[in-house]
Amino acid sequence: MEEKVRETLHAVALDRVRAPGDLAQQVVRRRSRRRLSQAAGAAAAVAAIAAGAMLGLGGGGAAEGGKPVLPAASPEGWHPWHDNVAGVSERGCLADGSALYCGGRKYDVVKVDANTGERLWTVKVNGDGDGNDHPFAVRDGVVYAYRNHTAKHLPNGDYAGGTDVMAVNAATGKRLWSVEMPQDDRTGQAAMLIDGAVWANTPSLRTMSALDSRTGEVKWQHTWAKDDVCQRAVLSGVPYLLCSQDTEAVHDTDVFRLDPGTGETHKVTTLPGRQQLLGTSDDRMVLAGVEDTAGDEYQLTSVSGSGARTSLPGQVKGHIATRTVAGDRLISLSWTGQATAYSLTTGKTLWAGPVGVRVPGKDTGALLAPPVVSARQAIVYFFSPTGDLSGLDLRTGKQLWHGRIDTGKSKIGFADEPQLLLYQDVLIARDGSKILSLLPPIGH
Repeated sequence: MEEKVRETLHAVALDRVRAPGDLAQQVVRRRSRRRLSQAAGAAAAVAAIAAGAMLGLGGGGAAEGGKPVLPAASPEGWHPWHDNVAGVSERGCLADGSALYCGGRKYDVVKVDANTGERLWTVKVNGDGDGNDHPFAVRDGVVYAYRNHTAKHLPNGDYAGGTDVMAVNAATGKRLWSVEMPQDDRTGQAAMLIDGAVWANTPSLRTMSALDSRTGEVKWQHTWAKDDVCQRAVLSGVPYLLCSQDTEAVHDTDVFRLDPGTGETHKVTTLPGRQQLLGTSDDRMVLAGVEDTAGDEYQLTSVSGSGARTSLPGQVKGHIATRTVAGDRLISLSWTGQATAYSLTTGKTLWAGPVGVRVPGKDTGALLAPPVVSARQAIVYFFSPTGDLSGLDLRTGKQLWHGRIDTGKSKIGFADEPQLLLYQDVLIARDGSKILSLLPPIGH
Protein backbone atom coordinates (compact mmCIF):
# COMPACT_ATOMS: atom_id res chain seq x y z
CA MET A 1 0.00 0.00 0.00
CA GLU A 2 2.78 2.40 0.85
CA GLU A 3 4.39 1.74 -2.52
CA LYS A 4 1.15 2.68 -4.29
CA VAL A 5 0.99 5.89 -2.30
CA ARG A 6 4.54 6.73 -3.36
CA GLU A 7 3.72 6.11 -7.00
CA THR A 8 0.39 7.86 -7.34
CA LEU A 9 0.02 10.65 -4.82
CA HIS A 10 3.34 12.10 -6.01
CA ALA A 11 3.11 15.68 -6.05
CA VAL A 12 2.68 17.39 -3.07
CA ALA A 13 5.35 19.63 -4.59
CA LEU A 14 2.95 21.26 -7.10
CA ASP A 15 5.60 23.06 -9.10
CA ARG A 16 3.49 25.69 -10.86
CA VAL A 17 1.17 26.81 -8.04
CA ARG A 18 1.68 30.40 -6.89
CA ALA A 19 2.21 31.04 -3.20
CA PRO A 20 0.72 33.71 -0.98
CA GLY A 21 2.58 36.97 -1.35
CA ASP A 22 4.76 36.77 1.71
CA LEU A 23 5.85 33.24 0.86
CA ALA A 24 6.55 34.14 -2.73
CA GLN A 25 8.72 37.09 -1.75
CA GLN A 26 10.39 35.76 1.38
CA VAL A 27 10.71 32.01 0.88
CA VAL A 28 11.38 31.52 -2.81
CA ARG A 29 14.77 33.16 -2.49
CA ARG A 30 15.90 30.21 -0.42
CA ARG A 31 16.67 27.43 -2.83
CA SER A 32 16.20 24.63 -0.34
CA ARG A 33 12.63 25.85 0.39
CA ARG A 34 11.51 26.77 -3.12
CA ARG A 35 8.96 24.01 -3.40
CA LEU A 36 7.23 25.03 -0.18
CA SER A 37 6.79 28.53 -1.56
CA GLN A 38 5.43 27.25 -4.84
CA ALA A 39 3.01 24.89 -3.14
CA ALA A 40 1.58 27.06 -0.40
CA GLY A 41 -1.17 28.59 -2.53
CA ALA A 42 -2.55 25.19 -3.50
CA ALA A 43 -5.53 25.21 -1.14
CA ALA A 44 -7.72 27.12 -3.53
CA ALA A 45 -6.31 26.08 -6.79
CA VAL A 46 -8.99 26.40 -9.47
CA ALA A 47 -10.24 23.31 -11.44
CA ALA A 48 -9.26 23.40 -15.14
CA ILE A 49 -10.57 21.84 -18.40
CA ALA A 50 -10.73 22.70 -22.08
CA ALA A 51 -13.91 23.47 -24.02
CA GLY A 52 -15.19 23.77 -27.59
CA ALA A 53 -17.49 21.83 -29.92
CA MET A 54 -18.56 18.50 -28.45
CA LEU A 55 -17.67 15.34 -30.39
CA GLY A 56 -18.70 11.72 -29.83
CA LEU A 57 -19.71 11.52 -26.18
CA GLY A 58 -19.47 7.92 -24.97
CA GLY A 59 -21.88 5.74 -23.03
CA GLY A 60 -22.35 5.02 -19.35
CA GLY A 61 -22.61 1.90 -17.20
CA ALA A 62 -23.37 0.50 -13.76
CA ALA A 63 -21.14 0.66 -10.74
CA GLU A 64 -19.49 -2.46 -9.40
CA GLY A 65 -20.95 -4.26 -6.44
CA GLY A 66 -24.52 -4.06 -7.77
CA LYS A 67 -24.98 -0.40 -6.85
CA PRO A 68 -26.87 1.41 -9.61
CA VAL A 69 -25.57 4.63 -11.10
CA LEU A 70 -27.86 7.59 -10.59
CA PRO A 71 -28.89 8.98 -14.00
CA ALA A 72 -27.55 12.41 -14.83
CA ALA A 73 -30.36 14.96 -14.54
CA SER A 74 -30.35 18.46 -15.98
CA PRO A 75 -31.65 21.42 -13.95
CA GLU A 76 -35.05 22.79 -14.87
CA GLY A 77 -34.74 25.28 -17.72
CA TRP A 78 -31.26 24.15 -18.77
CA HIS A 79 -30.29 23.29 -22.31
CA PRO A 80 -26.85 22.69 -23.88
CA TRP A 81 -25.10 25.92 -24.82
CA HIS A 82 -21.73 27.27 -25.84
CA ASP A 83 -20.17 30.69 -26.09
CA ASN A 84 -16.95 32.16 -27.44
CA VAL A 85 -16.61 35.91 -26.86
CA ALA A 86 -13.14 37.35 -26.28
CA GLY A 87 -12.59 39.28 -23.05
CA VAL A 88 -15.33 37.60 -21.02
CA SER A 89 -13.96 34.44 -19.42
CA GLU A 90 -10.25 33.94 -20.11
CA ARG A 91 -9.37 34.43 -16.45
CA GLY A 92 -11.79 31.76 -15.24
CA CYS A 93 -15.27 31.34 -13.78
CA LEU A 94 -16.99 30.61 -10.48
CA ALA A 95 -20.23 28.58 -10.38
CA ASP A 96 -22.89 29.56 -7.85
CA GLY A 97 -26.33 28.00 -8.24
CA SER A 98 -27.75 28.87 -11.64
CA ALA A 99 -25.17 31.60 -12.25
CA LEU A 100 -21.60 31.78 -13.47
CA TYR A 101 -19.34 34.67 -12.50
CA CYS A 102 -16.41 34.96 -14.91
CA GLY A 103 -13.45 37.26 -15.48
CA GLY A 104 -11.61 38.13 -18.68
CA ARG A 105 -9.40 40.69 -20.38
CA LYS A 106 -12.27 43.18 -20.73
CA TYR A 107 -14.28 42.46 -17.60
CA ASP A 108 -13.40 41.74 -13.97
CA VAL A 109 -16.83 40.17 -13.44
CA VAL A 110 -19.41 38.91 -15.91
CA LYS A 111 -22.60 37.26 -14.68
CA VAL A 112 -23.77 34.44 -16.96
CA ASP A 113 -27.02 32.45 -16.78
CA ALA A 114 -25.82 28.84 -16.30
CA ASN A 115 -29.02 27.53 -17.94
CA THR A 116 -28.76 29.45 -21.20
CA GLY A 117 -25.33 31.08 -21.42
CA GLU A 118 -26.88 34.57 -21.56
CA ARG A 119 -24.69 37.39 -20.18
CA LEU A 120 -26.68 39.32 -17.58
CA TRP A 121 -24.29 42.13 -16.55
CA THR A 122 -20.62 43.10 -16.64
CA VAL A 123 -18.04 45.01 -14.58
CA LYS A 124 -15.31 46.45 -16.82
CA VAL A 125 -11.66 46.09 -15.88
CA ASN A 126 -9.77 49.05 -14.50
CA GLY A 127 -6.85 49.32 -16.91
CA ASP A 128 -5.31 46.04 -18.10
CA GLY A 129 -7.24 42.82 -17.63
CA ASP A 130 -4.43 40.31 -17.76
CA GLY A 131 -3.95 37.65 -15.09
CA ASN A 132 -5.40 34.31 -14.03
CA ASP A 133 -7.77 35.51 -11.31
CA HIS A 134 -11.56 35.49 -11.36
CA PRO A 135 -14.38 36.05 -8.83
CA PHE A 136 -13.54 33.92 -5.80
CA ALA A 137 -16.74 33.83 -3.70
CA VAL A 138 -20.47 34.61 -3.59
CA ARG A 139 -22.50 35.03 -0.41
CA ASP A 140 -25.78 36.72 0.53
CA GLY A 141 -26.23 38.35 -2.86
CA VAL A 142 -22.69 39.74 -3.07
CA VAL A 143 -19.88 38.66 -5.43
CA TYR A 144 -16.27 39.04 -4.30
CA ALA A 145 -13.47 39.50 -6.83
CA TYR A 146 -10.21 41.31 -7.56
CA ARG A 147 -9.68 44.55 -9.44
CA ASN A 148 -6.69 46.63 -10.55
CA HIS A 149 -6.13 49.40 -8.03
CA THR A 150 -5.18 51.84 -10.75
CA ALA A 151 -5.42 52.10 -14.52
CA LYS A 152 -2.08 53.94 -14.76
CA HIS A 153 0.85 52.64 -16.76
CA LEU A 154 4.58 53.17 -16.48
CA PRO A 155 6.43 55.15 -19.20
CA ASN A 156 7.37 51.87 -20.94
CA GLY A 157 3.69 50.92 -21.18
CA ASP A 158 3.72 48.28 -18.43
CA TYR A 159 0.90 48.26 -15.90
CA ALA A 160 1.81 50.21 -12.76
CA GLY A 161 0.62 47.49 -10.40
CA GLY A 162 -1.71 47.30 -7.42
CA THR A 163 -4.71 45.12 -6.58
CA ASP A 164 -8.01 45.74 -4.79
CA VAL A 165 -10.39 43.19 -3.35
CA MET A 166 -13.91 44.31 -4.25
CA ALA A 167 -17.57 43.48 -3.63
CA VAL A 168 -20.25 43.58 -6.34
CA ASN A 169 -24.04 43.33 -6.06
CA ALA A 170 -24.89 39.93 -7.55
CA ALA A 171 -28.29 41.08 -8.85
CA THR A 172 -27.25 44.32 -10.53
CA GLY A 173 -23.45 44.27 -11.03
CA LYS A 174 -23.06 47.51 -9.05
CA ARG A 175 -19.67 47.79 -7.33
CA LEU A 176 -20.27 48.16 -3.57
CA TRP A 177 -16.75 48.70 -2.19
CA SER A 178 -13.08 48.00 -2.79
CA VAL A 179 -10.03 47.83 -0.49
CA GLU A 180 -6.41 48.11 -1.62
CA MET A 181 -4.07 45.17 -1.04
CA PRO A 182 -0.29 45.47 -0.57
CA GLN A 183 0.68 43.55 -3.72
CA ASP A 184 -0.64 41.84 -6.85
CA ASP A 185 -1.30 38.53 -5.09
CA ARG A 186 -4.64 37.10 -6.28
CA THR A 187 -4.14 33.48 -5.25
CA GLY A 188 -6.57 31.43 -3.19
CA GLN A 189 -5.04 32.57 0.12
CA ALA A 190 -5.06 36.29 -0.68
CA ALA A 191 -8.74 36.69 0.25
CA MET A 192 -11.44 34.27 1.40
CA LEU A 193 -14.77 34.30 3.23
CA ILE A 194 -15.08 33.76 6.98
CA ASP A 195 -18.12 34.11 9.21
CA GLY A 196 -19.44 37.64 8.72
CA ALA A 197 -16.43 39.01 6.85
CA VAL A 198 -13.95 38.83 3.99
CA TRP A 199 -10.54 37.76 5.32
CA ALA A 200 -8.01 39.54 3.12
CA ASN A 201 -4.25 40.13 2.99
CA THR A 202 -4.32 43.88 3.69
CA PRO A 203 -2.93 46.45 4.41
CA SER A 204 0.57 44.89 4.75
CA LEU A 205 2.23 41.67 3.61
CA ARG A 206 2.15 40.21 7.14
CA THR A 207 -1.40 41.26 8.02
CA MET A 208 -4.78 39.65 7.45
CA SER A 209 -7.83 41.87 7.97
CA ALA A 210 -11.48 40.93 8.50
CA LEU A 211 -13.44 43.28 6.23
CA ASP A 212 -17.15 43.83 6.74
CA SER A 213 -18.90 41.93 3.96
CA ARG A 214 -21.27 44.80 3.14
CA THR A 215 -19.08 47.87 3.62
CA GLY A 216 -15.45 46.77 3.41
CA GLU A 217 -14.71 48.41 6.77
CA VAL A 218 -12.04 46.75 8.90
CA LYS A 219 -13.49 44.76 11.80
CA TRP A 220 -10.17 43.45 13.14
CA GLN A 221 -6.61 42.75 12.01
CA HIS A 222 -3.91 40.22 12.83
CA THR A 223 -0.21 40.75 12.04
CA TRP A 224 2.33 37.95 12.47
CA ALA A 225 5.99 38.24 13.40
CA LYS A 226 8.49 39.61 10.92
CA ASP A 227 10.49 36.38 10.82
CA ASP A 228 7.45 34.16 10.17
CA VAL A 229 5.63 33.04 7.04
CA CYS A 230 1.98 32.07 7.44
CA GLN A 231 -0.33 30.06 5.22
CA ARG A 232 -4.07 30.63 5.57
CA ALA A 233 -7.09 28.34 5.69
CA VAL A 234 -10.79 28.56 6.57
CA LEU A 235 -12.75 25.70 8.19
CA SER A 236 -16.52 26.13 8.56
CA GLY A 237 -16.19 29.91 8.51
CA VAL A 238 -13.31 30.02 11.02
CA PRO A 239 -9.89 31.37 9.93
CA TYR A 240 -6.61 29.56 10.65
CA LEU A 241 -2.94 30.46 10.22
CA LEU A 242 -0.14 27.92 9.76
CA CYS A 243 3.09 29.69 10.63
CA SER A 244 6.75 28.72 10.61
CA GLN A 245 9.96 30.71 10.90
CA ASP A 246 11.44 32.16 7.72
CA THR A 247 14.92 30.70 8.12
CA GLU A 248 17.20 28.23 6.37
CA ALA A 249 16.85 25.78 9.25
CA VAL A 250 13.66 23.73 9.32
CA HIS A 251 11.35 24.78 12.16
CA ASP A 252 8.05 23.40 13.42
CA THR A 253 4.70 24.71 12.16
CA ASP A 254 2.28 26.36 14.60
CA VAL A 255 -1.45 26.22 13.80
CA PHE A 256 -3.54 29.13 15.12
CA ARG A 257 -7.30 29.52 15.27
CA LEU A 258 -8.64 33.09 15.01
CA ASP A 259 -12.06 34.06 16.34
CA PRO A 260 -13.99 35.19 13.22
CA GLY A 261 -15.75 37.93 15.18
CA THR A 262 -12.87 39.43 17.16
CA GLY A 263 -9.61 38.08 15.74
CA GLU A 264 -8.60 36.67 19.11
CA THR A 265 -5.87 34.11 18.44
CA HIS A 266 -5.39 30.68 20.01
CA LYS A 267 -2.72 28.13 19.14
CA VAL A 268 -4.39 24.76 18.61
CA THR A 269 -1.36 22.57 17.81
CA THR A 270 2.25 22.45 16.68
CA LEU A 271 3.33 20.09 13.91
CA PRO A 272 6.90 18.88 13.50
CA GLY A 273 8.82 20.38 10.62
CA ARG A 274 7.66 22.64 7.82
CA GLN A 275 4.18 21.90 6.50
CA GLN A 276 2.50 22.57 3.18
CA LEU A 277 -1.26 23.14 3.07
CA LEU A 278 -2.73 20.92 0.34
CA GLY A 279 -6.40 21.68 0.88
CA THR A 280 -9.34 21.63 3.26
CA SER A 281 -12.43 19.47 3.54
CA ASP A 282 -15.21 19.86 6.08
CA ASP A 283 -13.48 20.38 9.45
CA ARG A 284 -9.99 19.29 8.47
CA MET A 285 -6.84 20.64 6.85
CA VAL A 286 -4.72 18.32 4.73
CA LEU A 287 -1.00 18.98 5.16
CA ALA A 288 2.21 17.58 3.76
CA GLY A 289 5.35 17.72 5.87
CA VAL A 290 8.72 18.20 4.21
CA GLU A 291 11.00 15.41 5.41
CA ASP A 292 14.22 16.97 4.15
CA THR A 293 15.42 20.44 3.19
CA ALA A 294 15.35 19.59 -0.52
CA GLY A 295 11.61 19.03 -0.26
CA ASP A 296 11.63 15.61 -1.96
CA GLU A 297 9.82 13.51 0.68
CA TYR A 298 6.52 14.23 2.39
CA GLN A 299 4.34 12.87 5.17
CA LEU A 300 0.59 13.53 5.01
CA THR A 301 -1.26 14.71 8.12
CA SER A 302 -4.92 15.57 8.68
CA VAL A 303 -5.58 18.31 11.26
CA SER A 304 -9.06 19.13 12.58
CA GLY A 305 -10.23 22.57 13.61
CA SER A 306 -9.70 21.65 17.26
CA GLY A 307 -6.09 20.63 16.57
CA ALA A 308 -6.62 16.85 16.56
CA ARG A 309 -4.01 15.27 14.28
CA THR A 310 -4.09 12.10 12.22
CA SER A 311 -0.79 11.00 10.68
CA LEU A 312 -1.37 9.05 7.50
CA PRO A 313 0.91 6.11 6.67
CA GLY A 314 3.50 6.15 3.95
CA GLN A 315 5.78 8.85 2.66
CA VAL A 316 4.83 10.64 -0.54
CA LYS A 317 7.53 11.31 -3.08
CA GLY A 318 7.73 13.03 -6.44
CA HIS A 319 5.08 14.92 -8.39
CA ILE A 320 1.52 14.37 -9.58
CA ALA A 321 -0.17 16.14 -12.48
CA THR A 322 -3.14 17.32 -10.43
CA ARG A 323 -5.23 16.46 -7.37
CA THR A 324 -8.23 17.52 -5.31
CA VAL A 325 -9.47 17.05 -1.76
CA ALA A 326 -13.13 15.99 -1.61
CA GLY A 327 -14.75 14.80 1.60
CA ASP A 328 -12.66 11.97 3.03
CA ARG A 329 -10.60 11.52 -0.12
CA LEU A 330 -7.51 12.85 -1.77
CA ILE A 331 -7.90 12.07 -5.46
CA SER A 332 -4.83 12.41 -7.64
CA LEU A 333 -3.78 11.97 -11.25
CA SER A 334 -0.20 11.12 -12.13
CA TRP A 335 1.67 12.15 -15.27
CA THR A 336 1.53 8.49 -16.29
CA GLY A 337 -2.29 8.54 -16.40
CA GLN A 338 -2.88 6.75 -13.07
CA ALA A 339 -5.85 7.94 -11.00
CA THR A 340 -5.85 7.19 -7.27
CA ALA A 341 -8.29 7.68 -4.40
CA TYR A 342 -6.68 7.86 -0.96
CA SER A 343 -8.57 7.87 2.35
CA LEU A 344 -7.74 10.82 4.60
CA THR A 345 -9.16 8.93 7.57
CA THR A 346 -7.41 5.56 7.30
CA GLY A 347 -4.48 6.47 5.08
CA LYS A 348 -5.35 3.58 2.75
CA THR A 349 -5.40 3.62 -1.03
CA LEU A 350 -9.05 2.89 -1.89
CA TRP A 351 -8.47 2.30 -5.59
CA ALA A 352 -5.98 3.03 -8.33
CA GLY A 353 -6.13 2.54 -12.08
CA PRO A 354 -6.13 4.14 -15.53
CA VAL A 355 -7.86 7.51 -15.68
CA GLY A 356 -9.23 6.94 -19.18
CA VAL A 357 -7.85 10.10 -20.79
CA ARG A 358 -4.56 10.81 -22.52
CA VAL A 359 -2.29 12.76 -20.18
CA PRO A 360 0.38 14.91 -21.88
CA GLY A 361 3.94 14.51 -20.71
CA LYS A 362 5.16 16.68 -17.85
CA ASP A 363 7.70 18.35 -20.12
CA THR A 364 4.91 19.77 -22.33
CA GLY A 365 4.11 22.40 -19.70
CA ALA A 366 0.43 21.43 -19.75
CA LEU A 367 -1.90 22.66 -17.00
CA LEU A 368 -4.31 19.89 -16.03
CA ALA A 369 -7.70 20.12 -14.39
CA PRO A 370 -8.02 19.10 -10.76
CA PRO A 371 -10.58 16.27 -10.60
CA VAL A 372 -14.17 17.44 -10.11
CA VAL A 373 -16.45 15.37 -7.85
CA SER A 374 -20.22 14.99 -8.19
CA ALA A 375 -21.32 13.99 -4.69
CA ARG A 376 -24.89 13.13 -5.81
CA GLN A 377 -23.79 10.67 -8.46
CA ALA A 378 -20.59 9.56 -6.68
CA ILE A 379 -18.58 10.27 -9.84
CA VAL A 380 -15.22 11.97 -10.25
CA TYR A 381 -14.54 13.70 -13.57
CA PHE A 382 -11.15 14.15 -15.21
CA PHE A 383 -10.12 16.19 -18.25
CA SER A 384 -7.07 16.15 -20.48
CA PRO A 385 -5.86 19.19 -22.45
CA THR A 386 -6.18 16.94 -25.51
CA GLY A 387 -9.97 17.21 -25.13
CA ASP A 388 -10.65 13.85 -23.46
CA LEU A 389 -13.18 13.57 -20.63
CA SER A 390 -13.59 10.66 -18.23
CA GLY A 391 -16.03 9.91 -15.40
CA LEU A 392 -14.94 7.33 -12.79
CA ASP A 393 -17.04 5.74 -10.07
CA LEU A 394 -15.91 7.50 -6.89
CA ARG A 395 -16.30 4.26 -4.90
CA THR A 396 -14.48 1.83 -7.19
CA GLY A 397 -12.51 3.78 -9.80
CA LYS A 398 -14.37 2.02 -12.63
CA GLN A 399 -14.86 4.16 -15.74
CA LEU A 400 -18.55 4.94 -16.23
CA TRP A 401 -18.33 7.43 -19.09
CA HIS A 402 -15.92 8.89 -21.55
CA GLY A 403 -16.23 11.74 -24.01
CA ARG A 404 -14.27 14.16 -26.09
CA ILE A 405 -14.54 17.83 -26.95
CA ASP A 406 -12.68 19.81 -29.59
CA THR A 407 -10.40 22.29 -27.86
CA GLY A 408 -9.33 23.84 -31.15
CA LYS A 409 -5.69 23.70 -30.02
CA SER A 410 -2.61 22.41 -31.73
CA LYS A 411 -0.23 23.16 -28.86
CA ILE A 412 -0.19 22.77 -25.08
CA GLY A 413 1.70 25.19 -22.88
CA PHE A 414 1.83 27.20 -19.70
CA ALA A 415 -0.55 29.83 -21.09
CA ASP A 416 -3.42 27.35 -21.06
CA GLU A 417 -5.61 27.64 -17.97
CA PRO A 418 -8.71 25.58 -18.73
CA GLN A 419 -11.45 24.84 -16.23
CA LEU A 420 -14.24 22.38 -15.38
CA LEU A 421 -17.20 23.28 -13.16
CA LEU A 422 -20.34 21.48 -12.01
CA TYR A 423 -23.86 22.91 -12.16
CA GLN A 424 -25.76 20.12 -10.41
CA ASP A 425 -25.09 17.20 -12.83
CA VAL A 426 -24.16 19.48 -15.73
CA LEU A 427 -20.52 19.98 -16.68
CA ILE A 428 -19.38 23.46 -17.71
CA ALA A 429 -16.09 23.35 -19.57
CA ARG A 430 -14.06 26.48 -20.23
CA ASP A 431 -10.91 27.06 -22.23
CA GLY A 432 -9.93 30.67 -22.78
CA SER A 433 -12.97 32.48 -24.11
CA LYS A 434 -14.72 29.22 -25.05
CA ILE A 435 -17.39 27.88 -22.72
CA LEU A 436 -19.41 24.69 -23.29
CA SER A 437 -22.24 23.34 -21.11
CA LEU A 438 -23.11 19.64 -21.46
CA LEU A 439 -24.88 16.81 -19.59
CA PRO A 440 -22.84 13.58 -19.53
CA PRO A 441 -25.22 10.72 -20.50
CA ILE A 442 -24.43 8.64 -17.44
CA GLY A 443 -26.93 6.07 -16.23
CA HIS A 444 -29.24 6.43 -19.26
